Amino acid sequence: MSSRLVGVGVGPGDPELVTVKGVNALRAADVVVVPVLDSGERGRAEATVLHYVPAGKVVRVVFALNERTDRARREAAWDAAGERVAELLREHRAVAFATIGDPNVYSTFTYLAQTLVELVPDTVVETVPGITAMQDLAARSGAVLTEGTEPLTLVPVTAGAAVLKDALAGPGTVVAYKFGRRAGEVAEALRETGRIGDAVWGSALGLPEESVRPAAELDGAPLPYLSTLIAPPRRDGGRGGKL
Repeated sequence: MSSRLVGVGVGPGDPELVTVKGVNALRAADVVVVPVLDSGERGRAEATVLHYVPAGKVVRVVFALNERTDRARREAAWDAAGERVAELLREHRAVAFATIGDPNVYSTFTYLAQTLVELVPDTVVETVPGITAMQDLAARSGAVLTEGTEPLTLVPVTAGAAVLKDALAGPGTVVAYKFGRRAGEVAEALRETGRIGDAVWGSALGLPEESVRPAAELDGAPLPYLSTLIAPPRRDGGRGGKL
């Protein structure tokens, strides 16, 4: 029988935000893989998973999560991680991979699944959706992500500040991910486009060190890498004005 690889979204950090389906998938798996840096510290996915499954069921696999400049090193790390998970799939019928947020939104799981389809061709790949950081930040800050016919644009600031500026110049709400190291450029882009007044940012959502603040307070100092920004559009039409 084919092995199953299930990518499970475990949310942005608050263990209470894992869905019932996600918890069931974690518990039903023979092993649960969590991605870690080569430095070995416990990541958010692992910390969340340990609220629901025993530590003996968790397998830590090193991924080059923060390698963006050395492609050869990144590819070698991906290959090694893929081989390790392939071993697990050959030994077990059901392997879960826990990823923060959602497994289909800027997730490590995407690249892993592509690798394993080649290494273990008969593997059945499934995903369980998870709550994203933008949803959690909207709830904690009171920001409304969309109304009526407004579009929603999601931008990883690792793509560059110019991409964010282009999005901010357009309509609808703009959400920026991974902007902490370029907080100064983000604040400048918000001011240039007149979007800073209603924008909010947050980091470590649902964790003891959580911070949710108005974007107007950004002073250019670096923030945690996984910071999230929500910049709503101006809404002057009253209730239902965007319908």
